[in-house]
Amino acid sequence: MPLSTSKVDREPIHTRSIECQSYGRTDGKWDIEGHLTDVKSYPFTNNFRGEIKPGEPLHDMWIRLTVDSKFIVQDVEVHTDAGPYQLCPSILPNFQKLKGLKIGPGWNRRVREKLSGVHGCAHLVDMLRPLATVALHTIQFSNSAPGHGGKQLKTSRPPINTCHVWSSDGEMIRSEYPDYYTGDKP
Repeated sequence: MPLSTSKVDREPIHTRSIECQSYGRTDGKWDIEGHLTDVKSYPFTNNFRGEIKPGEPLHDMWIRLTVDSKFIVQDVEVHTDAGPYQLCPSILPNFQKLKGLKIGPGWNRRVREKLSGVHGCAHLVDMLRPLATVALHTIQFSNSAPGHGGKQLKTSRPPINTCHVWSSDGEMIRSEYPDYYTGDKP
């Protein structure tokens, strides 16, 4: 169900879109790709690019993480099609620091350690959180994909206490991962 209709007249100003998609590769790895765009609904002047028209991306950026079955980043590709400053693409080589990192608990902290502030690009770093989620969904459910046996992989440890559904004393853990259940035993 979408949000309710606003009771006050309004007009759009800014739209950020982040799209993530995953691909199974023939070498047994996965490509997890993200695309971010920022657009305004009005024209404005940018010192580097001149006039930016309504709907023209101020930011248009891409990331591909190649991940193995242990959630380790094997390769990284980053590209900026549009940015507000000439210097924006100069930080892209720093994203190679993601190679060797494991997607899982602590991912966001490790990304910040390597790429926060002047060591990265805030927009590209913003994309890494949803990309990690897509990677987890991709690999965890890879056996459910067409041609892969039709069963969900059980990861070594469920995402305990990451949201109310995965509460260690809740029904999901009790029924799906009883070894991790911390609630009252029947």
